[in-house]
Amino acid sequence: AAEILAGLGFAQADHGRPVAEFSGGWRVRLNLARALIARADLLLLDEPTNHLDLDAVLWLEGWLGSFSGTLVMISHDRDFLDAVVGQILHIENGAMRLYGGNYSSFERTRAERLALQQTLHDKQQREIAHLHAYVERFRAKATKARQAQSRLKALARMELISAAHVDTPFSFRFREPEGVSDPLLTIEGAKVGYEAASGAGTPILSDVRLTLRPGSRIGLLGRNGAGKSTLVKLLAAEIAPSAGKRLAGRHLKIGYFAQHRMELLRPDESPLQHLARQEPQTREQELRDYLGGFDFRGDQACAPCGNFSGGEKARLALALMIRTRPNLLLLDEPTNHLDLEMREALTLALQETETAVVLVSHDRHLLRTTADELWLVADGRVTPFAGDLDDYATWLAQRRAAAQPAAGQSSQRERRGEERAAKKSAAAGRRRLEKEAEQLERQLALWQAEKSALARRLADPTVYADHAVANDLVRQDAELAWRVEAAETRWLEVHELLEARAAE
Repeated sequence: AAEILAGLGFAQADHGRPVAEFSGGWRVRLNLARALIARADLLLLDEPTNHLDLDAVLWLEGWLGSFSGTLVMISHDRDFLDAVVGQILHIENGAMRLYGGNYSSFERTRAERLALQQTLHDKQQREIAHLHAYVERFRAKATKARQAQSRLKALARMELISAAHVDTPFSFRFREPEGVSDPLLTIEGAKVGYEAASGAGTPILSDVRLTLRPGSRIGLLGRNGAGKSTLVKLLAAEIAPSAGKRLAGRHLKIGYFAQHRMELLRPDESPLQHLARQEPQTREQELRDYLGGFDFRGDQACAPCGNFSGGEKARLALALMIRTRPNLLLLDEPTNHLDLEMREALTLALQETETAVVLVSHDRHLLRTTADELWLVADGRVTPFAGDLDDYATWLAQRRAAAQPAAGQSSQRERRGEERAAKKSAAAGRRRLEKEAEQLERQLALWQAEKSALARRLADPTVYADHAVANDLVRQDAELAWRVEAAETRWLEVHELLEARAAE
């Protein structure tokens, strides 16, 4: 039980707390833990990754991979499905079809089936047209009447093949922002958040330094409780730093989505009323057309949202946020409650926009296709992560193994798990470190070159005629110096780890 609770993100101190003290999301995790602890022969899971962060999703993947019973699961997380399931049961238009393989295999097989279906449909339509033409041509001729009647019977007996039709109810995009600043937002040496409710004690994050520019696309990584949401709230100005500065660009316009934003929806108002209140001068038909892109059509556009599902409320909150034309998107778990089609529509819209994005998500497909940079929130710091999501999974496994209790206090099953994890991660860990060292060296070379170019510009006296330009160059130089220092420190740590492993 302790292993499962820890894997789902519960700290040791949480084990004795009354359930009533936990939020709704944590109670969902508790219900999931109860299902896993039961050790059933048949495990039924409905959206198990909702309310989980990425480290809990990765742990659950591993746990379900070793589950020996039968698993039936509904999920909208394509990477999770790929890792866990071996068959897909697809329900469409009142019919069920079973596909072998994981989700990616299902997509390929279904696409091939639909392509074949369309080919057969087109061929059949040509045959039908030919039969109709024959009947019309020879129906009145006595010598051909019997053949014409035979063709008519063949048409009547023919089982029609429907045209292949795959359509999404979602169609939207991010409109170009009305204005933009460069930089959009700068955080200089900020401390934010406190672990104790009294406001005393250790800050959740310290010495936060980052600059967001037009086109920045950053994915935030970090274990549960590390401070990812705290950082997003700092960027959104929902909380103020206790030290340091938050410097907003003149034209900064933030679009902020988090789960609690859905609670701000007025339950007695419809999607159309929400949007009309936001844009009172816009024609109703234009508002309806826009809402239709989020599948709020006809009567549903006028229905009170108090009775909406979690997915419908999330879609409405996203629609209202996107409509404001922000130049900086702060998205904290935007795919919770969204189905696969809406997730794909959001992914495509984010890929097409030039708007800056900061993203927290357990949806690895969204992170891979949206973020150009990964930043790690860990140990009270925010630093660039020189690696990909596979490297992050290895990093998490190593941290989890290091946090395991001493062998004398572990159960036999936990010890076996630790041994397996250690053997599996040893080679992968060295490869990850070598890869990280190479990436750091490449990144340092780029930053050093950029810093040299900045130094040459700052050495030019004419630059200082424009104070705004000069201040921006000085700020860029300071940020680069911090990045170089952080990367060099990490490079030394990586090489020390590699040397220690080589000596083992």
